[in-house]
Amino acid sequence: MTDNRFPDPASTPGPVASRRVAAELRAAIQSGALSPGDKLPSERELAETHQVARNTAREAIRQLSEAGLVSAQHGKGVFVRSKPRLMRFGQQRYSKKLRDQTGVSPFQAEVTAQNRVPNAILTQIGRVVPPTDVAERLDVDPDSESVVRRENWYFADAEPMQIGTTYIPWTIAEGSVLALSDDLGKGDLYARFEDKGHSITSTREEVTARMPTPEEVRNLMLPAGVPVIVVLHTGIDQNGKPFEVTEFVMRSDYMGLDYTMPVDQ
Repeated sequence: MTDNRFPDPASTPGPVASRRVAAELRAAIQSGALSPGDKLPSERELAETHQVARNTAREAIRQLSEAGLVSAQHGKGVFVRSKPRLMRFGQQRYSKKLRDQTGVSPFQAEVTAQNRVPNAILTQIGRVVPPTDVAERLDVDPDSESVVRRENWYFADAEPMQIGTTYIPWTIAEGSVLALSDDLGKGDLYARFEDKGHSITSTREEVTARMPTPEEVRNLMLPAGVPVIVVLHTGIDQNGKPFEVTEFVMRSDYMGLDYTMPVDQ
């Protein structure tokens, strides 16, 4: 007698079947049946075991990769990730107390706190015409070189995590290290803003997701099909004035967001 509680695997539509296979593999990872560092069965083996097509097995693995549970090693296979997601602590990361204690950037502080090794590379710096959304948030001229653009690539344990592009009004950056160098000194970026009379007291962060550009795929070493998280951050000073905008493009498979905030009454 046929058990009608479950669909026949052979007749199950591809998207449903891939989610089923991914759910079973996810359960095995969460239960410990598949441990960190373990190699997943091949696509052929998964297809045979779960009675699905190989492309369905491939899609299930992609879903696990997008969730940050597995990673592919070229020529070796797909393995259960041994490291947890790197969390971005939205409220804590801009704390003056943390900055004074550590003397480093928010990214370096939070990566170190998660027992990982941080690194950041300034790849570009220069005076530019701002993108329209940046000009609006900083209230600067959208048609002239009214901002300094600083592009940084960020790594944890030598793995690329995110790209951060910071825009600073020229009226703030002119003649300072903000416009000239990666050598920002103790306290890093926000300490230098304080030197210029802008203490970060609040932030606005707009969070979206999208598929990456080809350049982002290369720079972040993204597996096929993995989207990026985009955080458009605006720093606001003690006078309620925005003084910097940073667009963070983050790997959705390796990173997560952790926000704690008061609720309006």
